[in-house]
Amino acid sequence: MSDLPRRTLSRDRLFAGAVALADDEGIGALTMRTLADRVGVKPMTLYHHVANKDEVLDGMVDMVFAEIEVPGPDVEWRVAMRTRALSARAVLLGHSWAVGLMESRTAPGPATLRHHDAVLGCLRRAGCSLPMAAHAYSLLDSYTYGFVLQEVNLPFSGTDETHELAGGMLDTFPADEYPHLVELTIEHVMLPGYDYGEEFAFGLDLILDGLADRVDRVEPGEA
Repeated sequence: MSDLPRRTLSRDRLFAGAVALADDEGIGALTMRTLADRVGVKPMTLYHHVANKDEVLDGMVDMVFAEIEVPGPDVEWRVAMRTRALSARAVLLGHSWAVGLMESRTAPGPATLRHHDAVLGCLRRAGCSLPMAAHAYSLLDSYTYGFVLQEVNLPFSGTDETHELAGGMLDTFPADEYPHLVELTIEHVMLPGYDYGEEFAFGLDLILDGLADRVDRVEPGEA
């Protein structure tokens, strides 16, 4: 049983405990029994607050959405979408287990619904038609989730590990057979200050540039 001080269990405390458990041990470690141990109660006590594990997962996802910055009604749409994407990446890097769950739940909570509604509202105020708003939202989320998924699965973290891995890779393939890989590694990846995470902002700005061009070309009456 957990050493956490005993106090009245609530749904929020239950979901927070589940998020902490997944952060520490991975989503695969989450069971009703391990969750009960994390929050310091007997397993049957959990069922006074949730019906099953699916409801726990719904609550966990809602807590993650609550951490992501929501676009304000008075913020210019491009600034809002960029800020929101950067916030989502940062949050998901802290809860990497959530990437595969964010859009898979069929019973979204209030934070999730507020988030989606705010993003759509921002895009509509920018002049996006309904189909264009759907395209933009899908594109931004696909890019953000996909980048984070790739990022958390990279075999390195931080500049020192990147340089060590890149240097080791150079020793494994002949430069004359793979000249472009050698060039990229030596003249880019191994330079001081290289950070793979900076690729996210570059790609995000390209997407926003493309969306801005489409939004500017919306015909009257299309929105």
